[in-house]
Amino acid sequence: MQRIILLILMATCLTGCFKNNSEPYFTEGYRPIYLSRAEIEKVVFTTPQPLKSPGKIYIKDGFLFVNEGGKGVHVFDNRDPVNPIKIAFYEIPGNVDIAIKGSILYADNGRDLLSIDVTNPKEAKILNRLKDIFPNQEFPLNTGVSFECVDNSKGIVIGWEKVTSNSKNYNSSKFNCYR
Repeated sequence: MQRIILLILMATCLTGCFKNNSEPYFTEGYRPIYLSRAEIEKVVFTTPQPLKSPGKIYIKDGFLFVNEGGKGVHVFDNRDPVNPIKIAFYEIPGNVDIAIKGSILYADNGRDLLSIDVTNPKEAKILNRLKDIFPNQEFPLNTGVSFECVDNSKGIVIGWEKVTSNSKNYNSSKFNCYR
């Protein structure tokens, strides 16, 4: 009797070791977002855009400069703080951080650093571009995650997108790096 119970227990344990191939296999990881050098350098001063993912805020002479992660900088006329007015958006691909000193806005642009004259925020002008002073993003900011290793031949990494993949739709073996 004990042998029969032992055999049943062993058979039950072993069946838990096999993968059911009819169920989709899901895995999560991060995929780099690439832009070419030409796309990175295409900085546009344009009309106001909606805030989606605001970051740092700077105040300069009654104007608010609000960083939009990976996208650029929103500009508001805040001389009437009860009624801020959207006046412009500086489209700066790969922008993560900004700082202001005097009338100069400093913004990262992928691997480059831009100096932008914001004396008149509605008519901003790029004063200087220092190329390749920041390293390429070799991994996502999150730790304990799998991700696609960076392939520098594809361009400059400007961010990371989280991908929940089904092995039938996306080659999850691309998540060959870990941090």
